[in-house]
Amino acid sequence: MSYFNQTETSARIAKVREILRTKGLDAALIYYDELNIANGWYLTGWCPQFEKGCILLPVDGEPLLLGGPESESFAKMSSAIRETRNFSVFMVPDEEYPNAIIIDFPKLYSELNSKGIVLKKVGIVGENIIPHAVFVQFEKGFKGVELIDITDDYEALRSHKSPWEQKNVRAAFSLAYDAYLEMKKLVKPGVFEHEVAAAGEYICRKNGASSFAYTTIVGSGERSNAVVPTAINKQMVDGEWVMLGIAPRVNGYAGTFGETLPVSGKYSQEQKDAINVLRRTLRATKAMLRPGVSGREIDVPGRKIFKESGMLKYLVCPFAHTIGLMEAEGPFYGPGSNDVLEPGMTLCIDVSFFGHPTLNGARIETGYIITENGCEPLCPELDAIFAEDLL
Repeated sequence: MSYFNQTETSARIAKVREILRTKGLDAALIYYDELNIANGWYLTGWCPQFEKGCILLPVDGEPLLLGGPESESFAKMSSAIRETRNFSVFMVPDEEYPNAIIIDFPKLYSELNSKGIVLKKVGIVGENIIPHAVFVQFEKGFKGVELIDITDDYEALRSHKSPWEQKNVRAAFSLAYDAYLEMKKLVKPGVFEHEVAAAGEYICRKNGASSFAYTTIVGSGERSNAVVPTAINKQMVDGEWVMLGIAPRVNGYAGTFGETLPVSGKYSQEQKDAINVLRRTLRATKAMLRPGVSGREIDVPGRKIFKESGMLKYLVCPFAHTIGLMEAEGPFYGPGSNDVLEPGMTLCIDVSFFGHPTLNGARIETGYIITENGCEPLCPELDAIFAEDLL
């Protein structure tokens, strides 16, 4: 069993090749690693551990996985692209595999030429994250080949979700909500943050999560001010509140939730008033979610609420971002964004503040899919909770 869908993969490869033909390119070189997983996963449904890699996709011919020998057998079992070549530049530094076949880029160039694959122009995906050594060695090995950045064109493919992708995102949001219910049960004085995280992660893994898109957020007291505080060995204290978040993936696609709860089980009036600002902002932002609306427009109503409530100086993050293979990925619909919503996009409304002198920080977050006429919640349960002010 694997996480990829071959029909999806074939369609995606065809779309990438359409980009190559339109731009007069002979191949795409798509970089990935464990942190920058999404662009590689999009064509493989797979990512190595420890090592880095690239996909070399000729406009005509078989795609290749370029990586290291430690992940080679894993790739052949689980990746949608299983023809592999090993290179030292993708390996763990100084680690040795004496029985592995390891080549260099000049040898790969010669191999491709022998198969009639002539490369004159290659599109690079991930030019801003590809390690310098990889770029330099590829450039030298493919001497005379023109390298052209096509990252934006490639990643635009990921922003439009097929029905299969939408199904996975919905399933991931369902897991996130199940995790929320389990984590909420443990929010009480004396419980360690890592215990709360463990409860959420357990329920996700038990029910099929393929991985997590970020390290689970549990930040209580002053730690709620850290924007994305991962759980540590801190006990929660009466009178504090705790910011929670988790991002399980299903077949690589992320869901999430964000909520801020009182450790005692009851909000103070000041906490309640602040949460209601977040909820009103979420609802105002949700009302903007329909095809044709830009990030600049989406941002306006929520920012107005923050200003009127005196919270604008504590606003750090915009209110909306796309979700897919990453929990937060482009397009990002901030106050300077001209990107517009289109049917089939999945995105999160993520409302937060940080740096408050008495409250520290807080976040609420849930997701929506853009429809022909507006939006639908990816987690109806959380959408219903945020639909009302705290009384």
